[in-house]
Amino acid sequence: MTTPEISFEFFPPKNIEGTFRLWDTVQVLAPMAPRFVSVTYGAGGTTRELTRDVVATLHKHSGLRTAAHLTCVNATREETLAIARDFAAAGVTDIVALRGDPPKGQDRFTPTPDGFQNSCELIEALKATGDFTIRVGAYPDKHPEATTETADVEYLKRKFDAGADEALTQFFFEAETFFRFRDACEKAGIDKPIVPGILPIENWKGARRFAESCGTKIPAWVIDAFEKAERDGRTDLLATAICSELCSDLMDGGVDKLHFYTLNRPELTRDVCHAIGVTPSVKLENVA
Repeated sequence: MTTPEISFEFFPPKNIEGTFRLWDTVQVLAPMAPRFVSVTYGAGGTTRELTRDVVATLHKHSGLRTAAHLTCVNATREETLAIARDFAAAGVTDIVALRGDPPKGQDRFTPTPDGFQNSCELIEALKATGDFTIRVGAYPDKHPEATTETADVEYLKRKFDAGADEALTQFFFEAETFFRFRDACEKAGIDKPIVPGILPIENWKGARRFAESCGTKIPAWVIDAFEKAERDGRTDLLATAICSELCSDLMDGGVDKLHFYTLNRPELTRDVCHAIGVTPSVKLENVA
């Protein structure tokens, strides 16, 4: 079984404590030699400028290939493309292009006047610049807004047709979920890379709440296992075991790339990487 290539997602800090946590996370995980790291937006695009600054700093000082999330929320086309130009000027050539979640208090995405109507329009505009490698989101479990069982595959194909280079999936709990989705994508004519998104579960209640909000199916055995582990104080051991087994099952099925949602808490992600054979290979210098 070949050791997979890995990548990590971080989110921008909201305060001084969060800044130190982010840098600590980078220091812990950078020695795993990720093929890239990405930095998210807050809900509704609330951290747009902060994301830009964090991405530029990581790119300049860490030596890591850094991808910036970019969404369609609360910005005109020109404002969004101006952010993209800032990334390009800073030497950042990787973007994760997303529609984005609606701002807090809104149930559905509403395009901004003179803004991008959806992720496909954003992808087309970014592709036209010729400046970026473009990654997009994908949903192995049915997205809450999907109208049919095949809608997520069909929309992913539209994203690739618009110019996307690679997809990163929402997290899931069983390898078979990804394999079914991968097979459906191949049947639909998709031949671009689709990388499984992996969530090491630091906080079960938070992970369960997030899974329910984004349509990720939670197997009964996972719920039962975490309820028992919480009573015994063994949630970290369980989380590491479940996540490591999921990664191993994916690798057995031919997956050679994994994308970890770290939540800026690196320990479980590091432990899972070690368990699947990804070991430190480089030492990161000071990123401050």
